[in-house]
Amino acid sequence: QASQEELKAAYRRLCMLYHPDKHRDPELKSQAERLFNLVHQAYEVLSDPQTRAIYDIYGRRGLEMEGWEVVERKRTAAEIREEFERLQREREERRLQQRTNPKGTISVGIDATDLFDRYDEEYEDVPGSSFPQIEINKMHISQSIEAPLTSTDTAILSGNLSTQNGNGGGSINLALRRVTSAKGWGELEFGAGDLHGPLFGLKIFRNLTPRCFITTNCALQFSSRGVRPGLTTVLARNLDKNTMGYLQWRWGIQSAMNTSIVRDTKSSHLTLAMQLGIPHSFMMVSYQHKFQDEDQTRVKGSLKVGFFGTIVEYGAERKISRHSVLGATVSVGVPQGVSLKIKLNRASQTYFFPVHLTDQLLPSAVFYATVGPLVIYFAMHRLVIKPYLRAQKERELEKQRESTASDILQKKQEAEAAVRLMQESVRRIIEAEEARMGLIVVNAWYGKFVNDNSRKNEKVKVIDVTVPLQCLVKDSKLILTEASKAGLPGFYDPCVGEEKSLKVLYQFRGVLHQVMSADNEALRIPKQSHRIDADG
Repeated sequence: QASQEELKAAYRRLCMLYHPDKHRDPELKSQAERLFNLVHQAYEVLSDPQTRAIYDIYGRRGLEMEGWEVVERKRTAAEIREEFERLQREREERRLQQRTNPKGTISVGIDATDLFDRYDEEYEDVPGSSFPQIEINKMHISQSIEAPLTSTDTAILSGNLSTQNGNGGGSINLALRRVTSAKGWGELEFGAGDLHGPLFGLKIFRNLTPRCFITTNCALQFSSRGVRPGLTTVLARNLDKNTMGYLQWRWGIQSAMNTSIVRDTKSSHLTLAMQLGIPHSFMMVSYQHKFQDEDQTRVKGSLKVGFFGTIVEYGAERKISRHSVLGATVSVGVPQGVSLKIKLNRASQTYFFPVHLTDQLLPSAVFYATVGPLVIYFAMHRLVIKPYLRAQKERELEKQRESTASDILQKKQEAEAAVRLMQESVRRIIEAEEARMGLIVVNAWYGKFVNDNSRKNEKVKVIDVTVPLQCLVKDSKLILTEASKAGLPGFYDPCVGEEKSLKVLYQFRGVLHQVMSADNEALRIPKQSHRIDADG
């Protein structure tokens, strides 16, 4: 947000500081030439409104983007942003032929009713009957991939296999989707399987207004019993910024009408639904609370009442790594019984394990289904997940340090050279500030500080930045903007990938002050709140 006058003033100041003619020592002169050229390059970028807008929005990668030579001059920042996004889209389109979007689901159903509902008397003489019998009674595997054909056409290939109690089957589907306009798309589907005959389907999506859309899906399923047509239509509308309303009509094998309202905010997700249909009619309400923590913890509960009975579900999910989310849900129903559903999302893959515990409402089953996963999770998190993530973070930091070692070494050399070149200017600034009892930086350190006793084994990694910080003092003031301080003249990053802070001990009007600022936090000194109490 600096004005052109402020840029010119800073440019002149740094040019005077780094001008090669001001240094007689050959080594200092060489270092001054290199820093002088860097300052000149920076000024060339920032003094041009177009390149400055590109750099402000996208940094160096924006300046290195191909295609800017065809952009007209004198564009606004918003227009430049649009142009950059257009160039990115063109680059992405060139990669479409090599891109797929794999998605998969693996579901393993487990029958564990023998844990809570056993026939001990009948089978007490059978060998091995003393151990509960836990069986896998059903499995389902599905997978799909997308193959972009052009910028508007996509082919989607999917398949699935299912088995339950020794019987099973599978199917394969091919869908061709075309984006017809900014308002809609259409999709043709062809499928076949060993349990059902050929399938032909057509799906259409259309935005009716900016706040309303409709989706229609019609299908013809061929089988030995004849042709089974099906039609599903969904009409949706934005009721407000965070709320959607849906009306669904389904005609075919299981005809139904469904209406639902979904409200999704930053901290919660609420769904209200009602369905009238054959064979199932029900009413359902579900609520999910989203905690604003690093692990993206969510707690949810739902109540579903219908002709089939009543089901109450409650559970939670939490992010356990960068790409993995683990969740568990307890389902208690009449006459369904008690089940525990465990789900792991890993990138675009989903692993689902429904465990049926009992056909009856047994308090012991509900208790163990609730407490068991919590105990196992916290034990695993402490003994396995946390150590693994810590080791993974250390490996990534080490890899980042190795990849940036030469660049950091160069930045360190430039910073050390800049500090040497600043010595004379800093001496004059200190003399001027002492004469007016102004701002004098006594000591300043930048890097990783360890104040927590639980992290006392970690190594402190800081550098002395007293000289470069004093060099930035002007008229007894020091102002740093919201940006990483590693880019300031005389600074460099002493601990790549780790949290850094700036600690300053300074004197103003003969009184000591002290402040610690986060790396990307703005800083303005002097301030009364930084004053060190003489009694302390």
